[in-house]
Amino acid sequence: MTRIVCVGITVLDRIWYLDDLPKEGGKYVAKNFTEVGGGPAATAAVAAAKLGAKVDFIGRVGDDDTGRKLLAELESLGVNTRYTLVVPGARSSQSAVLVDGSGERVIVNYPSPDLPVTADWFRDIDFSQWDMVLADVRWHNGAKQAFSLARQQGVPTLLDADVTPQDIAELIALSDHAAFSAPGLRRLTQVDDPAKALEKAQMLTNGHVYVTQGDEGCLWLENNALCHQPGFAVDVIDTTGAGDVFHGALAVSLAQQASSKEAVRFANAVAALKCTKPGGRAGIPDCDQTRSFLSLFV
Repeated sequence: MTRIVCVGITVLDRIWYLDDLPKEGGKYVAKNFTEVGGGPAATAAVAAAKLGAKVDFIGRVGDDDTGRKLLAELESLGVNTRYTLVVPGARSSQSAVLVDGSGERVIVNYPSPDLPVTADWFRDIDFSQWDMVLADVRWHNGAKQAFSLARQQGVPTLLDADVTPQDIAELIALSDHAAFSAPGLRRLTQVDDPAKALEKAQMLTNGHVYVTQGDEGCLWLENNALCHQPGFAVDVIDTTGAGDVFHGALAVSLAQQASSKEAVRFANAVAALKCTKPGGRAGIPDCDQTRSFLSLFV
């Protein structure tokens, strides 16, 4: 069985569904509301587990009701939380998510200031037990510590390189695979053209670099050549978590020794299917559903 560990943040997403996203101050009425666990690494972990991998999540939560709810949901979805730090007296992180009628969303995240930034307890964890280490950039010290320990053990690493206030160059240098969101790549490189931006990002690592582009698919560099895998057309209900799910699926496929092209195509399909249901996790398909979907595009 493929073994994956996902390192980063977990948050409680409170999601409101509206016809249109607000463009000015005022009062608005939501059509629907749901509450579900979120966070890049945590949702990637759920995706990897749904795809049949044995998955651990390493993060931090408070010992409040939110933290207990987040860990219980992860465990119920097949993700082991044995290495997650529960901080006494701390608040857990939360997000407010507004989703419009076309599935586009606005996210307001509150990263709890009560959670420690250090990852000292990682030194007691044997990272050689995993086939792939995935980390998000929202917990910089956690990603750095995990990737450093993974490199010592010869375990490949995948960075979910999204927007963050911190400079992530050192994380990219520690990555065997750095998969950027389009905004994350622009922020890092200060280059608008994605192909040129990838070339600039490639200078920071000996590994592979990718950039996701929503329904337009994914670009990556292979032997210094630009490659493109188109997105899959689906009836989009909610794009929340699509990038996180992409990263979880990419981690599983790469850990199974798939080529970059095969891994990106598989991850694109998993992310597309996720978008057909509301919430960040409800629509995540399993391997059989994904392969059945891909068979329609042979």
